[in-house]
Amino acid sequence: MSTSPDAASPLPTRNQGLPTRVPTGRPGGRHRRPEAPEIPQGAPPLVLAVPGPANPALDEVVREVALLARAGRPGLDIRPALLGEGATDLTPVLGPVAGPAAPESADAFTADSADGFTAEFTDEPGGFDVDAPEAGRTPETADEVREAAQEAAQEAADRVAADVPASAGPAVVVPLLIGPHPEIEARVRATVEASGRHLLVTEPLGPHPLLAEALHERLSEAGLARADRARLFTVVTAADGIVLATTGGAEALQSADMTGVLLAARLALPVVTADLEVPGSVARAAAGLRQMGAERLALAPYVLGPDLEPGLVEAAAEEAGCTAAESLGAHGAIAQLVLRAYLDAAGIRD
Repeated sequence: MSTSPDAASPLPTRNQGLPTRVPTGRPGGRHRRPEAPEIPQGAPPLVLAVPGPANPALDEVVREVALLARAGRPGLDIRPALLGEGATDLTPVLGPVAGPAAPESADAFTADSADGFTAEFTDEPGGFDVDAPEAGRTPETADEVREAAQEAAQEAADRVAADVPASAGPAVVVPLLIGPHPEIEARVRATVEASGRHLLVTEPLGPHPLLAEALHERLSEAGLARADRARLFTVVTAADGIVLATTGGAEALQSADMTGVLLAARLALPVVTADLEVPGSVARAAAGLRQMGAERLALAPYVLGPDLEPGLVEAAAEEAGCTAAESLGAHGAIAQLVLRAYLDAAGIRD
């Protein structure tokens, strides 16, 4: 050991004047997902056209799809619109069309009070009061009543329009359809034509590989298919034949055939399509699979679910001797396809 007086002195260091580098926090994992880009300022709204009938289960699906779509693109203005029979009024969703008030709006007003002109506009949620154009005077003729009503309706329309954000382009209508459905598509067209606006309408969401993936997941959740083809384990309840059931007629079946090919490639199993709304269609498809040698059959509903007549899937599965998986519902693939359709139509790029 050295006894030199310099032995206790600290060793010289380099770059004493440079600041210490502090590493910044980064999310862990090899595959870090970048943050989703926000929707540009002034982007048009997304009108999600939902086929009815209205029910709590359908409402929950729509809410979940909207939530997932907004998570994919923060700031997305998505406005669900339930489609009724024929044309559906989009005014509650998009606000009134700019321009003079429609003359028929005056029919919602009355002038029965003798103490000045006071009325309610019954078409607006909550209504509003209308004062006479000249305070303290009751209109004497029907023409004055109608004129005052039209002016009040226009003022109310202007107030509603002021609450609707301005957009750089026409609103985009995305039908919540898995595949072609002539009846519902006709209702969408009637709604767009009756709106008096320039609106962009997208095609149905399928066929698409994401929908085949979603069907695979629904089957695996029910124990009817392997969750991962790469894992060579056996699922005792796994099916060896799939009936892919949809609605919408011949065109919908043709579209479902394309998704069925994708699903068959994923599962390495035979897949046959059927129409849930045609009596005996699912049973005939199941009989065809049994002739091919399949014994354990699964029914994969290629539908949202809550938009169907209650018990339709269960009745078809029982008749055909199949085990039914859950409908697609609010699967993430539905939200992704809704968002992609909107972004493509609106011309928004990453």
